[in-house]
Amino acid sequence: MRPITACLLMSALCLGLAGCGSVEERASAARSAALGFGAALRASDEVRACEALAPATREELEEDGPCPTALAALRLDTVAGEPLATDVYGEQARVVFARDSVFLASFPEGWKVTAAGCVPRPGRPARCEVKGD
Repeated sequence: MRPITACLLMSALCLGLAGCGSVEERASAARSAALGFGAALRASDEVRACEALAPATREELEEDGPCPTALAALRLDTVAGEPLATDVYGEQARVVFARDSVFLASFPEGWKVTAAGCVPRPGRPARCEVKGD
């Protein structure tokens, strides 16, 4: 009976470790997507920055005109520097920078920005310059 118990414990441990690797891989991918979005903004490449947005976020931004023009008008310069933290919750992620938090969602083609230019508000949701429904 002991070999079976040991085998079950090892299987559970392996599954737990595999899950952690998966979370870290998703966190790394979300972090890369947020950094790419920030790099596009700093390079004034609003077309590339718009491609990094989730569909609903882009649609809401386009209520004020074409996405690149609307994004340029916001002058987001807060997605800069190295991320301080990355949190992944299922298909959602948050990447925290010194002056911004970027929220992302996982899509079949990769992580897309759902909100950016976000300022935390204690006890309430963050206020974001770029967001989707």
